[in-house]
Amino acid sequence: MFNNNDLADDAAWCVCKSDQSNTALQTTLDYACGAGADCTPILQNGACYNPDTVLAHCSYAANSYYQRKGQAQGTCDFSGTATLTNSDPGGSGCTYPATPSAAGTSSAPTSSNTTSSSITPGTTSTGTGGVLGLGPSGTTSVDGSDGGLLPKAKMGSLLLTILLSVLASLRI
Repeated sequence: MFNNNDLADDAAWCVCKSDQSNTALQTTLDYACGAGADCTPILQNGACYNPDTVLAHCSYAANSYYQRKGQAQGTCDFSGTATLTNSDPGGSGCTYPATPSAAGTSSAPTSSNTTSSSITPGTTSTGTGGVLGLGPSGTTSVDGSDGGLLPKAKMGSLLLTILLSVLASLRI
């Protein structure tokens, strides 16, 4: 479609592709919510809960993640389930952040999410990045230093992800 440089001075949104399976969209939604997106607006009674579809919730979460990561290159891919657009996907009282500052951050991505040219022993590459290869392109994770357990700081995100998954499954 276009790259991040095409939108340097314009608003940009990351949205999930409508031609993807609900399973792929749900996986993207779960990853984004667990990796830093603000998914509160897509919880039941949230401003962006409706329409209550996996595609709409996926798009909100992917866009929040993209904005919070400073619109960095590769942060709107999610293994091909999302793409950039310059058309505002919001509506019906739901506002999608269009800039990093509107998403609650104005900082560039941290160096801990950068690509390393080599992988040290005990480190597992996730291929295209992030959990299950869904994160931003070119990142690596899971170094095994925590014994396979999530750090306490990540537990809140995990619980939110589980809650969203249960709500989506029950369609409450």
